[in-house]
Amino acid sequence: MISYPSRHCTVELQALPSRIGQVRRILSAQLRYWHMDPLIDRAVLGVTELLTNVHRHAQPDKTCTVEIELLLDRLTVSVHDHDPRLPVVADIKDTEPLATCGRGLAMVAAVSESWGVRPDGESGKAVWFTLPTPSAARPQRRTVLDKTALRYAEVRVDGRRPEHAPARSAVAG
Repeated sequence: MISYPSRHCTVELQALPSRIGQVRRILSAQLRYWHMDPLIDRAVLGVTELLTNVHRHAQPDKTCTVEIELLLDRLTVSVHDHDPRLPVVADIKDTEPLATCGRGLAMVAAVSESWGVRPDGESGKAVWFTLPTPSAARPQRRTVLDKTALRYAEVRVDGRRPEHAPARSAVAG
């Protein structure tokens, strides 16, 4: 099996309003460090909504863990809490137009590529969302040209197009 590099960050906190602001700043700084600036606004909005849900609804305590994982093609943000109750997703059509709550998971769904919830341990859950990484963040082709690289360049030195190698699966087996 092929292993791709992963970047990972974990923050444990009490989901209190002042701490939620700190997590937003930590997440923003981490994404800047990873050169993922285009993801900051959506990631910060998503984690704010998930932490607000922990603050408003989690029982018996507000302790949670935020995990951020950057893989080659996606960023995954998850919030783990100690409340086994799964979130109830309100139908946006049933929400009052001026209501100040009830739209958080709908916003997470709107800004993310995917999202979900899974049981986490004996008495908890993890709510997560993913964002696709910008194409600029994907590894670039080698730019150092040697004889092998020239053979596979778009147009070879002799002017002919190269034969394309057959595709190979990255999945073992």
